[in-house]
Amino acid sequence: MKIGRFEYDGRVFHGRIDGCKVTEITGDIFGDYQLSSKTHSIDRLRVLAPVAPPNIICIGLNYRSHAAESQMKLPERPVVFIKLTTAVTSHNAGIILPRESDEVDYEAELCAVIGKTAKDLEERDALKYVFGYTCGNDVSARDCQLKFDQQWARGKSFDGFCPMGPWVETEMDPADTRVEGLLNGVVMQSSSTANMIFSVAELVSYCSKNFTLLPGTIIMTGTPEGVGYARKPPVYLKKGDVFEVRISGVGSLANTFL
Repeated sequence: MKIGRFEYDGRVFHGRIDGCKVTEITGDIFGDYQLSSKTHSIDRLRVLAPVAPPNIICIGLNYRSHAAESQMKLPERPVVFIKLTTAVTSHNAGIILPRESDEVDYEAELCAVIGKTAKDLEERDALKYVFGYTCGNDVSARDCQLKFDQQWARGKSFDGFCPMGPWVETEMDPADTRVEGLLNGVVMQSSSTANMIFSVAELVSYCSKNFTLLPGTIIMTGTPEGVGYARKPPVYLKKGDVFEVRISGVGSLANTFL
């Protein structure tokens, strides 16, 4: 089932998506909810990020080939960092390139959406706490991340640096899913989640043993090879560029950089 978040006539609501039709949902999508009798054509709605996350937990270097292109050793445990929630934006939203950076990069990622409060989970139980999956782009200011600062928070958290969407897919297996990133229609990244160092279940379990995972929390599961800063010469985002994240079984997330 595809569940999105929308705005219509000043009202924000979740809805189930069936083709071009959206049926409004009443109640809490992470608790008790029902389908209402209200329906809309999706082209009449403003599409928002599918959830308003309380936290965004990100994983670095989670594909072997990405670690290799970054000239870094394979991690022995997940590399965890965070993005500010003010970085969240939606499918088709414009993203303003910050004046503080000349090296803004893309990272196509599968995002897991936590569905219920989780703490100290074992791997065998972890996916029971995942509500669904969405597309994400871990937009990164590489100069801020790697040259200017001693940690990653600023370079990962400029406004708009966490586009997500266009919806959450609640019925999919994340074990072998194609993740692609396209810059102006050209494929730059293409891999499978089967190539992850740490599976989604491992990541959810690991994060839950360090933090309480609240409903709506996003776990960005890492990006495959092909990022801009590792290319020769490097490829950074510029005004007018469109970057699209495609994930099989989920959908497509596209944003224009301004």
